[in-house]
Amino acid sequence: MGTFKQTIFQSDNGYIIGLFKIKDTDIDAMKSYINKMITITGYFHELNQNENYYFKGEETIHPKYGFQFSVKEYERVKPEDKDGIVAFLSSSLFNGIGEKMAQRIVDVLGDKALDKILDDRNCLTLVPKLSTKKANIIYTTLVKYEQSHKIIVYLTELGFIMRDALLIYNKYKDDTISIIEHNIYSLVDDIEEISFLKVDNIASKMNQPSDSIERIKACIFFVMKDLTFKSGDTYLYFKDIYSGAIHYLGFDLDNNYFNELLEELMNELKIYIKDDKYYLQELYEANNNIVYKLNCLLHKKKNKYSDLDEQILELENNLGIKYNDKQLLAIKKALQDNLLIITGGPGTGKTMLIKAIVEIYKNINSYSDNELINKVALLAPTGRASKRLSEATNFPASTIHRFLKWNKDNNTFAVNEYNPDFSHLIIVDEVSMIDVPLMDSLLKGLTDNIKLILVGDYNQLPSVGPGVLLKDLIDSDVINTVHLDVLYRQKEDSYIPVLADEIRSDNLGDFKTTKDDYTFLPCSEKNIISSLTKICKQIINKDYDYKQFQVMAPMYAGVNGIDNLNKVLQDVFNPPSSHKKEINYGDVIYREDDKILQLVNDPDNNVFNGDLGVIRSIKTGVATKSGKTEVVIDFDGNLVVYQVKDLGNIKHGFIISIHKAQGSEFDLVLMPITHSYHRMLYRKLIYTGVTRAKKKLIIIGEVDAFVSGVHNNLKQERKSDMIINLQKNCKNVEQISF
Repeated sequence: MGTFKQTIFQSDNGYIIGLFKIKDTDIDAMKSYINKMITITGYFHELNQNENYYFKGEETIHPKYGFQFSVKEYERVKPEDKDGIVAFLSSSLFNGIGEKMAQRIVDVLGDKALDKILDDRNCLTLVPKLSTKKANIIYTTLVKYEQSHKIIVYLTELGFIMRDALLIYNKYKDDTISIIEHNIYSLVDDIEEISFLKVDNIASKMNQPSDSIERIKACIFFVMKDLTFKSGDTYLYFKDIYSGAIHYLGFDLDNNYFNELLEELMNELKIYIKDDKYYLQELYEANNNIVYKLNCLLHKKKNKYSDLDEQILELENNLGIKYNDKQLLAIKKALQDNLLIITGGPGTGKTMLIKAIVEIYKNINSYSDNELINKVALLAPTGRASKRLSEATNFPASTIHRFLKWNKDNNTFAVNEYNPDFSHLIIVDEVSMIDVPLMDSLLKGLTDNIKLILVGDYNQLPSVGPGVLLKDLIDSDVINTVHLDVLYRQKEDSYIPVLADEIRSDNLGDFKTTKDDYTFLPCSEKNIISSLTKICKQIINKDYDYKQFQVMAPMYAGVNGIDNLNKVLQDVFNPPSSHKKEINYGDVIYREDDKILQLVNDPDNNVFNGDLGVIRSIKTGVATKSGKTEVVIDFDGNLVVYQVKDLGNIKHGFIISIHKAQGSEFDLVLMPITHSYHRMLYRKLIYTGVTRAKKKLIIIGEVDAFVSGVHNNLKQERKSDMIINLQKNCKNVEQISF
């Protein structure tokens, strides 16, 4: 127990660092701090200066604040002596009530003043010179203060951590207790950060009936979301939802009753049922919106340019190049049509065409450089892909999230159907990585007065989220599509694009023979680590830049998995040194000069999922303004500061997954392939890994594992009816596919 003295730091979500004077404690290690000031940290609904509290938690040592107490639960100590009540009533909590008036209240009502006011507000009329307005302020503030604290204590006693308790209280306020007692599962719908599993665990401790209709419906909805985003399917079948639900519920349900609950969820606009297909409502609407917006573009009046051939010829002369027939077609259709897809493998000139389209668009409209920036938006799904696009075109490019001004706190976009962007030409690269919800958000954020060009590789991996958007758009045969198939090799013996084409067509050639830009080093599974280490040491001696060299693998788990190999390669590329500071995070050691992979989008700091950087410094709290240990990571000149609580957003990047590498290119790629990856060895994954290499590709591992992976085209197809919707609702009388 003690007195809260001062706030040092307070975040928007209720996290507070403050000073606290201890009056008494039952923790032996803290006895010596009685009547002394310590630093406390934790999540709080409200802390008032000079007010007494009981804190429960654990003691820690902080490099700047020294002995520190991390608060897990807290309880306000209501002032009971007259001096304490005077101090409380004259605090900033009670607006306009000074010390003299507080003393007058205590003189009249005594040391039970607070209880008397709560029991009967009219007792304040006995206090001389206290206006009705101020009496109302005292009463309403005291009631609100008592109620809010009671609710927070109630939530933490149920088992919610303080952060979640604050989220719940801020959502429901005074209705919190009644809502939870009536239907605790409403939290799952109303507060995104609180999961069904967490609520279900607490509900069981409250002895709520396990077969309640609220629990079953919440479970069904949770299962549908979980299955959708794990599988990438845009709809589900009854049997999958049913088996998933009874797994979590722990008991069987009658099929008819289960169907009734599904119908109820549909009536509540949470899901949509069509024939034998079950959709999340938001995903169903996203699919329909995409089809509607694309159909509008197909029917929009096209542009005609009389001097387009001359403009293209002039650009060819200026650049000293000659476009092939399909490239010429792509340029013309991109400028004349309002919707076009350009697809092709590596080395077929996709990025070169984007640059040409932007340059000619500028010339035919006589735009200045500033005008062009306002009219054209180049977009990609990842930070590295957008940076690569910008470098290749010499024109600003952005991630889709940054373009739409994503707010990570509430997962919304500021650029939307009510506040659209007014660019006219939109070119989106790496479309194979874009899922249905993101494409829906992008189209909502654009006006109808646009040209939309979608660029990507049909044969790459699908998006992490639901849908197979690029494949569906192309396979629908509704949207004009140009297939680039001519390989432009960098030199005569360049084999990487050839190998990619052989993998795509499942027609492997002489892949075991070393070429100028390619090497396959046969190696047994047990020797992967030693061979990988040896090659990496050779690469270090050749001074390869970390940004231009990347090791990648299909899986995280296992001896040859990414997690273990990152620890091995850390000792190769960045061994321990007395000159380099370190920090432990779980079982991972982060060290200055470590290569780092960003795992989440953070548009506020201009760093995105898949970005690679290097730890430039690790500073303890003594040397930082925040008073906390800070890790500074350099993402291509963008310095981002991480505190310990943020380290879950990164991983080591010495070796990364092929999925995470999608959208990136590296001069040199090193890729182990072994039978231990068998669950993830399939054609599109290997193709995607191979096509990340620009100048040199080294594959080490088992030949038969590589061959069987290329032959494996049996990866489960995602359930999507985008093709049917496009063919049914979109018509393009001039449809072409070359």
